[in-house]
Amino acid sequence: MVDVNLSEAEKTFIVHGIQDNFREDGRSNEEYRQMDLETGLMSNTSGSARLRLANTEILVGVKAELEEPKPEKPDVGRLEFFVDCSANAAPEFEGRGGEELATEMMNLLYRAYSASTVLDVSSLCLQSGKLCWVLYVDVLLLECGGNLFDAASIAVKAALFNTKIPSVKVRQEEGEETELEVSDDPYDVRRLDVSAAPTVLTLSKIGHNHIVDASQKEEACCLARLMMAVTASGSVTATVKEGRGSLDPDSITEMMQVGKRVGKAVNEKLLETLKEEEQKGLKRKTVGFLR
Repeated sequence: MVDVNLSEAEKTFIVHGIQDNFREDGRSNEEYRQMDLETGLMSNTSGSARLRLANTEILVGVKAELEEPKPEKPDVGRLEFFVDCSANAAPEFEGRGGEELATEMMNLLYRAYSASTVLDVSSLCLQSGKLCWVLYVDVLLLECGGNLFDAASIAVKAALFNTKIPSVKVRQEEGEETELEVSDDPYDVRRLDVSAAPTVLTLSKIGHNHIVDASQKEEACCLARLMMAVTASGSVTATVKEGRGSLDPDSITEMMQVGKRVGKAVNEKLLETLKEEEQKGLKRKTVGFLR
């Protein structure tokens, strides 16, 4: 994560505010900041999204490519994630400074989407063992202002919602090679059902309390955090504990309960906003989360 230097007085102010359920920006401990979300802004992709959460900005592009399925999974397509930390996002990302963060984020996204129930990858297979759609999901960190994993996962889900896969007709006559007819009609496309796709919710333990959507200053006061990939039904598809501090069993249980509840609300609000704004034909959306 990006380091922020705070004085002891600043840390004390932040910790005491969280104890009183009143953070420095006026939010409660379980409240997200407002997000600005744009979709369909990159014409050279199958789907795209850009998310701004306070000073954090994430750009995601999805490209659909026809390839051969993996031998161990001949009847399904797949998602491939790649994360890049722009050198302009933070001084720490100069050179190869962002590689560790990028790898952590990539691994969590793979784990979050590994469950067979989150996305129907079997629908991406066109010909068993021979042909399937592979969705290359590229995540670019443009600016770092805290809560990167949550922001990236929300942008990924929005980009997958926006993804349009061309219709394909497969023709193969006996003794002849397979012929593909890919439709170039922009309206003759397939859409992904992302209603069960997860978003990551990070709970940061600060003092004796935990919060969601930590700012950079709050992250500097955090000794341990629990990241959960949560679906709209409240199911958890992946968990990761980070930080040098410890979490006792009671804290983990309470954080899991909060994570499921808030994560479910985040997913529901995101899908509701995406669907409403798509019907209106708008590319830019403001996503505000209630307490």
